[in-house]
Amino acid sequence: MKAMVCTKYGKPDVLQLKEVEKPAPKENEILVKIHATTVTSGDCRVRSFNSPLLLWLPMRMVLGLQKPRKPILGVELAGEVEEVGKKVIQFKKGDQLFAMTGMKFGGYAEYICLPEKGTIAIKPENVTYEEAASISFGGTTALHFFRKGKMQPGQKVLIYGASGAVGTAAVQLASYYGAEVTGVCSAENSELVKSLGADHVINYKNEDFTKRKERYDLIFDAVGKLTKNHCKEALALNGRFVSVEGQGIAKVQTEDLFFLKKLMEEGQIKSVIDRRYSLEQVPAAHEYVETGHKIGNVVVTLKN
Repeated sequence: MKAMVCTKYGKPDVLQLKEVEKPAPKENEILVKIHATTVTSGDCRVRSFNSPLLLWLPMRMVLGLQKPRKPILGVELAGEVEEVGKKVIQFKKGDQLFAMTGMKFGGYAEYICLPEKGTIAIKPENVTYEEAASISFGGTTALHFFRKGKMQPGQKVLIYGASGAVGTAAVQLASYYGAEVTGVCSAENSELVKSLGADHVINYKNEDFTKRKERYDLIFDAVGKLTKNHCKEALALNGRFVSVEGQGIAKVQTEDLFFLKKLMEEGQIKSVIDRRYSLEQVPAAHEYVETGHKIGNVVVTLKN
């Protein structure tokens, strides 16, 4: 099968399309033909290994010293079950599903084997493979940090980086939960963020939200560019600050995928897709994501 392999740490050109062995499912695994995956900022960080000096050695020990120990990147996907192991009972051949692989990676390939009890759910009936693949990372990340921040209905919630993969999901979820949502993004993306459910939008290029009189019960930095100290003046009494950077990796729960599936089928949330690339174009997709200007998600569509 074809796979985009990260041959070493470095620029996007270290990603090379190769023929690798097609996996065979173990007795408790399913073989999935991948129809869509994504390129996330996390994928780019692993490939480039932009890690603080203090974390350099620990992270290399986790990921691999000279190159990723799991050389096929890609943490979210959607596809169709092609084969099931003899002990699998939850899935059958032909099931359409979406899934997250986490640190096991594997999305940049035509096929992948997943454990039956992995982070997997049947794909929402009313969305495409591309839309299903591109909601799980942002959606589960937002849900994790909302739980961490103890978000409640009626609270004033500010989402910094509201037009990114995590941000677009966070705006919709916060609105669904009944929060008063303020999104921070560029002026070009303000209408999109409003359409997703934001009650207010602040253009970060023209205004520092911390200088306003408004105070927020929860500030969620969805892009990892803020510090709690910078935001403290904008927090209400007992307000909380959570960030995708420096507060641990989001804990993904399979139940969150079931919840996202339900909301997508009800029309409560949707996936925001910026650009689409083929498997062969993954290096170009990485280049685009690293510009920092993507809106929502960058999808990789596999024609297999």
